[in-house]
Amino acid sequence: MFMRKLLLACLSVAFLSFSYDGEAQINRKTLKRNNKRMANFRGKKNNFGKDKRYNTLGFAVNALNYYGDLAPRPGIGSTDISFTRPGFAASFNHRFGPRYTLATNFMWGTLRGADAESADRGDLDNGVFRYRRNLSFRNQIKELSVMGVFDLFKNEGNYLSRVKWTPYAFLGVAAFHHNPRGLAPATDLQGNPLAEAGQWVELRPLGTEGQYANLAPTDLNAGIQPYKTLGIAIPFGVGARFRINEVMDLSADIAFRYTFTDYLDDVSQNYVDLGVLSSPLAKAMSYRGNELPAADQPARTTYVGRDGQTYSVIPGYGQEFRDNLRGSKNDRDIYMVTSIRLTYILGATFHRAKFR
Repeated sequence: MFMRKLLLACLSVAFLSFSYDGEAQINRKTLKRNNKRMANFRGKKNNFGKDKRYNTLGFAVNALNYYGDLAPRPGIGSTDISFTRPGFAASFNHRFGPRYTLATNFMWGTLRGADAESADRGDLDNGVFRYRRNLSFRNQIKELSVMGVFDLFKNEGNYLSRVKWTPYAFLGVAAFHHNPRGLAPATDLQGNPLAEAGQWVELRPLGTEGQYANLAPTDLNAGIQPYKTLGIAIPFGVGARFRINEVMDLSADIAFRYTFTDYLDDVSQNYVDLGVLSSPLAKAMSYRGNELPAADQPARTTYVGRDGQTYSVIPGYGQEFRDNLRGSKNDRDIYMVTSIRLTYILGATFHRAKFR
């Protein structure tokens, strides 16, 4: 009886020991496997997954500056800061990589230039020439652009883990519409009142450089064609973007638009014989030296135009001659856009409570 109880007790101990060893071995395997998973855990896939791509909607306030024939001085870097004009823009951006964003942007803004206000009359060469030329313009720009944006600091995570700030650069292509206008004087070149006096009139239909005139093959502007109001530009620039909160960013950038036209200001080539132009308004907008104060005008010269009328002009202006230049046709116009932009991440919500 005793032996049977002893045998049962031994079997019970052996079974419990086997069960414990088996369970401990299973637990050790499970723990090892879990530890290995934890050591290799990287969240989701390390590629820039779908949850890390997001869209933003932005609104910008811009400042526009013009570089061209009516700048204060010749050269690509000359502009008149006093003619800075406002503009506005809306953008839709798609972020598709740790550093990369595709940005689409629609902008509206105004360019402005005027010889009488910008020219440095102390510069006896270029400044005096520009002042006596006395041309001016205003041009409203409507632009649609697509640009690739490259961030200096990359973001491997989704929008919640984006960097606090990053510099960036961008390059793209833009299509724009423009239509330069000029402020009509009180009288025409013969002293007669103009019906358009004091109005901003479209310059392109006037053909101020002989675009619609019957020019002779020997004329300096022979073959000139009306310029297009639709153009292509190459936008490029740099900026910096700052994170405001989980769903909003503030950025500031400066960009240049290199255009393929020299007519943002309606100025490019030589003066033509005023007699070939079609209307008193066209003549008055082509040559404006007679609007200067008498003290700033040198002795005038007169000539008889092809229409039989006599014109009195400042020597070097308002008459066809090889050295009588309105502008420089070898240069293209440029405009600069400085922007401050607020962007909102579409479809995002605040997640602050999840991380407390």
